[in-house]
Order: sequence, then structure tokens, then C-alpha cells
Amino acid sequence: MTWLILGLVLFLGAHSTRIFAEGWRSRTIAAWGEKPFKGAYALVSLVGFYALIVGYAQVRLEPVVIWQPPVATRHISVLLMLFASILLVAAYIPANLFKVRLRHPMVLSVKVWALAHVLSNGNLADLILFGAFLAWSVMNFKSARARDRTQAEGQAPVSDATAPSALPRTSATLITVCVGAVVWGLITFVLHAQVVGVSPLG
Repeated sequence: MTWLILGLVLFLGAHSTRIFAEGWRSRTIAAWGEKPFKGAYALVSLVGFYALIVGYAQVRLEPVVIWQPPVATRHISVLLMLFASILLVAAYIPANLFKVRLRHPMVLSVKVWALAHVLSNGNLADLILFGAFLAWSVMNFKSARARDRTQAEGQAPVSDATAPSALPRTSATLITVCVGAVVWGLITFVLHAQVVGVSPLG
């Protein structure tokens, strides 16, 4: 359990500087330079991710059952993962509806992914792992939206000439949904069982 918690602290801690230490982050980038800061950020993240994977693999060998999720939560989890997959893809395709309206689909994808796994898993290690990611994603999204509002307040109003560029494109949205569904299908029917060793379908 120690490695799992250490991994979570390092990985989520590295990804939480804009939530809890925006001023420190800006000062450090100014002092170090952007590339050295990103290098240190990536190193801490990688070490944390490695510790997280090792720790989770260890605690899964001796599971501590907290509760037994009903079968229905497994079906709900599979459906939620479809939305999580679409949101994940939305982060990489410009001008789709989800990215334009939600602004931070990647963070929302993590939130939905974590919620799906909290609902369908009752072991202590799972609740710690996915619960930590769920709490982090909630705080991260709230912080990101606050920065969006602050940035919008400091900008001049958008003119009619440039407003259409901010509108979502139907083609981009359809591509996002289709690719997201394919990603969901691969994870659900193939990759989850091969990588994690457990099929989401039972």
C-alpha cells in the first residue's frame, strides 16, 4: 500500500500545481525556464506513475474487500466508460462540441473514468486509487474553469467577425463520437482483459 500511496502523491501532486500553487508554478518557470520545469515535472510524474503501477499490482495480490458492488454498477460503469472514451478523444480533435462547450474534456474524461471504477470496485486499493483520481479531477476542473473565467474577464469582447471560429463543427463532433466509440470498444472487449486481467463484462 505504501508504494501505491507514494505513487499517487507524486503523480497527482505533480499534476496539482495549477490547483494549489499557481503562483509558485509561475515563479518557478520564470526562474528555471519552461523546458527545465517541464523536464522536472515529467520526471516526477513518471516516477509517481511507476510507483503507482507497482503499488497497485502488489496490493491486488491480497485484496481487502470493503463492499461488494451490485451487478448493476458494472453495467453502469461500462456505459460511463463510453462517455469517458468520447471525452478523451475530444481533447485531441479541434472544434468538436465537447471541447468547445466543456473546455477541458480530458479532465472530465478522468472524472468519468474514475467514477465508473469507484462504482464497480469494492476493494480498498481500488477505492483509494480511483477515489484519489476522482477527487483530483473534480478539483482540477473547478480550478481550470476558474482560470477560464479570469482570462475571459481580462479579454476584449469577441467581435462578430471572429465569433464563428469558436463554434463547434458537426463533422468534428461526429468524428469524435465515432473514434471515441471505437476506443471504448477496444478497451471494453480487448485491452482491459489483456492489460488489467479483468473483463469489464464479467
